[in-house]
Amino acid sequence: MSREITMTDENFDQTISSSTLPILVDFWAPWCGPCRFIAPVLSEIAEEKHELITIGKMNVDDNPVIPSRFGISGIPTLILFKGGKAVEKIVGALPKAMLEKALEPHLK
Repeated sequence: MSREITMTDENFDQTISSSTLPILVDFWAPWCGPCRFIAPVLSEIAEEKHELITIGKMNVDDNPVIPSRFGISGIPTLILFKGGKAVEKIVGALPKAMLEKALEPHLK
């Protein structure tokens, strides 16, 4: 069972604060090449680590408020939230192994 959810300006705060699992939010846009590159990697992580993490997808074109709150100027930007707080920020499309290594300390 995959844990991928669509996040919006409207549901962001509620989703982040109510989640019992860490949430990795992917700030992306449909026209972004690197965003399309990392999307299947995030889907694999959501599938393989569904008991440890939730993947949230936020289209920055449709939802400008939250990305500006977090100062996102380049996409893809991934921010890992744990207990409602941002604990890790990754800018750019990393290969799966590097992304998993960055997330690993937060998934225990």
